[in-house]
Amino acid sequence: MLSLVPTPIGNIGDISLRAIELLSDADILLCEDTRVTKKLIHILKERYNTTFKENQEFIPLHSHNEKSFVEKLEPSFFEQNVIYASDAGMAGVSDPGQLLVRYCIDNDVKYDVIPGANAVLTAFVASGFVETQMLFWGFLPHKGKDRAASLQGALNNGFTTILYESPHRLEKFLNEMKELEPTREIFLAKELTKKYQRYVSGYANDILKKLDGNFRGEWVVVIKANIAQNPSAITQKDILSLDIPKKLQAKLICKITNENTKACYKRLLSL
Repeated sequence: MLSLVPTPIGNIGDISLRAIELLSDADILLCEDTRVTKKLIHILKERYNTTFKENQEFIPLHSHNEKSFVEKLEPSFFEQNVIYASDAGMAGVSDPGQLLVRYCIDNDVKYDVIPGANAVLTAFVASGFVETQMLFWGFLPHKGKDRAASLQGALNNGFTTILYESPHRLEKFLNEMKELEPTREIFLAKELTKKYQRYVSGYANDILKKLDGNFRGEWVVVIKANIAQNPSAITQKDILSLDIPKKLQAKLICKITNENTKACYKRLLSL
């Protein structure tokens, strides 16, 4: 059997009793990073006096080898107690794990997913945004047209949108928001459940001032929903099919999407 076991995203006290039980009884531990999982087990032994099965096997399973690992699997592998644990949080959420689940479904292998710590939902609730329909966007591409297009999708989908951003690109993101959506509310959560956890909210320009150049740490970004595109007989596709200048197309599209006109025009130029 396979069990996906979430691990704490910071505070060790957030691990569940079920997670401890499954980790302690595992024959094989598939780990995003074996060093991180071994450290977690060491802490559980020391702090909670947990007894673990002897001769547990630790196997690395990360984004670089997940596909090749799963391709070589046989259903008999899961006749033992197999655990998958990511470094922090829920496996399969911007972490490996989904290919393992897909394999189990396709090969009639019994599996279970244990609920637990998750940065996406923690930040969503902490944001205080009352639009409860939410969308997890993952990481934005690093640069170029892909990043610009992905950011537009995150901004104009009509949902409260949650994304991850690295400390190296957080300032870039805030400056992009300052230009594209200067009056869109944003909520940032830094180092969730850890010693230096911090919440910051406001408009992009305000947040830049509050952070004052300090972008270190792990960040979750929550973007307040805009007004969803209203159902209309006229669609973006219809407008793009018109033989009119792109500037005029952009203005018309913005009427039905509430997108920033300048940003929309840039997007059309890249098509």
